[in-house]
Amino acid sequence: MHVRGRLLRAAPWVIASLWAATPLAAQSASPPLPAPGRLVDLGGWRLHLHCSGVRAVAQPLVVLEAGAGDFSVDWSLVQPSVASFARVCSYDRAGTGWSDLGPRPRTMEQIVWELHELLARAGERAPYLLVGHSYGGALVRLYQRAYAADVAGLVLVDAQGDDPVRLMPGGKVGRSSDLAKGEPIPGVKTAGPLRESDVPQRIIAMIEPQLRQMAPRANDPPRDLLPPDAQRMRTWTLGQLKHALSNDNPVEAEELGLLRADRAQSPHPLGDLPLVVLSRGRAEDDAAAEEGHRREQAELVALSRSGRQVVAERSGHHIPLQEPELVVAAIRDVLSATTRR
Repeated sequence: MHVRGRLLRAAPWVIASLWAATPLAAQSASPPLPAPGRLVDLGGWRLHLHCSGVRAVAQPLVVLEAGAGDFSVDWSLVQPSVASFARVCSYDRAGTGWSDLGPRPRTMEQIVWELHELLARAGERAPYLLVGHSYGGALVRLYQRAYAADVAGLVLVDAQGDDPVRLMPGGKVGRSSDLAKGEPIPGVKTAGPLRESDVPQRIIAMIEPQLRQMAPRANDPPRDLLPPDAQRMRTWTLGQLKHALSNDNPVEAEELGLLRADRAQSPHPLGDLPLVVLSRGRAEDDAAAEEGHRREQAELVALSRSGRQVVAERSGHHIPLQEPELVVAAIRDVLSATTRR
């Protein structure tokens, strides 16, 4: 269920608190398929960028940001259709899919910088239309916050709010803001990526049983709607040590606090930025949780005076898989709105 997926986002503080200094080698097998895009070096680690389609003059580049645990192949039902009328890029965050591990900790600020650097080094120039699903919604909002001049519009696809449900250290369910301790957010690291050979044995021993459980369930419904090659890649990826190690952010609560502060300071922190919020129409949680989700989605719509909501009546959380045509239509609508600004 969707609640379970959100609670699993509590894992970063667990991994960070267990880190030790004694290294042990841990090697991963090669991916079962060649990368469909290219591997771009950011200064000692490579990220996979998959771009398709032709970019019209003055048209923004569409950039797809996947949810937690997902990567480029999870856009397989969306990207080909978007490529028929725009240039569109999906990518794998460090440690996922075909990408190498990056520097740690894996703060959202680090991830945002890496995406910005990836696009720049690949020659994929701004402006961008950013599309974020679930956890990716918070990432594209932070990207817009850091590089506002580069962002022409947003599509938020059943995106998490900025105070999502989290599992507390004592096992209780709370909110992200309950975990905030006022810790400083580490600066971006432009060198020194983590290597699997740096990982302590005791952390590997803790992670490996989880990997053995996750890989066989990598394509549970609705991910069984993905093409066969995408499913193969997901099964391999979710069984890799690097995939688990990419979930290491001890200051996530503080970073989301930046977005909450923006909303507190202004009713429309995005101004008139073109924005479409796609929200699930099928319940995945209990009644109270669904009501909270509806409030969160309304808050996202209000981020921009131009915000508009579309409800995916036949979808749960995974709208890009269950109603990909709605994601494609939202992208088309926001692209059109950018040309009228």
